Amino acid sequence: MVTIRPYRPEDRSAVYDICVRTGAAGEDARGRHSTDDLLGDLFAGPYVTLEPQWAFVLDDEGDVTGYVIGTADTAALVERWTGEWVPYLEERYPEPRAGSDRSILRFGLHPERMLLPELAGHPAHLHIDLLPRAQGGGLGRQLIATFLRELAAAGVPAVHLGVDPANVRALGFYAHLGFREIPTAVPGLHLGRATGEL
Repeated sequence: MVTIRPYRPEDRSAVYDICVRTGAAGEDARGRHSTDDLLGDLFAGPYVTLEPQWAFVLDDEGDVTGYVIGTADTAALVERWTGEWVPYLEERYPEPRAGSDRSILRFGLHPERMLLPELAGHPAHLHIDLLPRAQGGGLGRQLIATFLRELAAAGVPAVHLGVDPANVRALGFYAHLGFREIPTAVPGLHLGRATGEL
C-alpha cells in the first residue's frame, strides 16, 4: 500500500538518494560528482530544510520511493536560500575539485537565477522525482495533485517548474497534467499551470 504523506526529517536520506538516482534527466547520476550528496544539497536539501511544509513523499510501507518538493513563493525562498543555504554550500564545498562539481554548484550558490520576470505570474515552483519502481502507475500524478491542492488552499494561483528538454518522458508527463511552456529569455524549458484540481 503506497500512501502520500507530509515529509518528515527522517526522510532526508531517502529524498537525497532518490534525487541522485534520478538526477541525470531521470536516470541514475550516482558516481558523477565528488559526492552523491551534491545533487541533494542543490535540488532537495534547500526545500526540505527551509520549507518542509511543501514537501510530500510516497511511502511504500515505510520505504520512501518518491517525492514532490517546492515552495509557494519563489521570491521568499530565494531570500532565505541566499541567507541560510548558500553559506552551508560554501562551507561544505569550499574548493570543488571536479569540473562537474564546479559547473553544477552555480545552481545552488546563485538562487537568484530562479527569479525570472516571465515566471512572476506563477509564484510557486516544484520538483518531483520518483524511483523507477514507483513510475507509471499514476503516483506521480497523485503527488502533483496533492501539491496543487495545497497551493490552491493557500491562495497561490499558479506554479511552474523547469525540465530538461532531453527528458522526453517527463515532457509528456507534464503535458498530460496540463503544464504548458512559459517562454523565457534564458536557456532551459519552463512549464506552468494553474493550481487547484487536476
